[in-house]
Amino acid sequence: QVQLVESGGGSVEAGGSLRLSCAASGYAHSDYCMAWFRQAPGKEREAVALIYVRSSFTYYADSVKGRFTVARDNAKNTVYLQMNSLRPEDTAMYYCATRGGACSWYRSNYNYWGQGTQVTVSS
Repeated sequence: QVQLVESGGGSVEAGGSLRLSCAASGYAHSDYCMAWFRQAPGKEREAVALIYVRSSFTYYADSVKGRFTVARDNAKNTVYLQMNSLRPEDTAMYYCATRGGACSWYRSNYNYWGQGTQVTVSS
């Protein structure tokens, strides 16, 4: 059984930085994708950053490109989302998610989810 445990998040002023972590367990191979989604109040959950673990290829939503970085620590089976130059519109609950195989931008394609962590950016 795959499990994800998130940490990080919090409150920061606009322009600041935060780092989220997601520790994954249960995979016996590297053919899977780790994704970061976010959901603001009243909005759909959207993917913002993806990393295909086997190749470390990364993908970013246009809204975060150049500001967010997703990376993986193989030794710790942990994926990080480094968020810089944060904006008030980045305020949301952030979730990590995973699926076997290639990455996808669609929420419905992910089997396992973390518990979520709140990120609040004040202006």
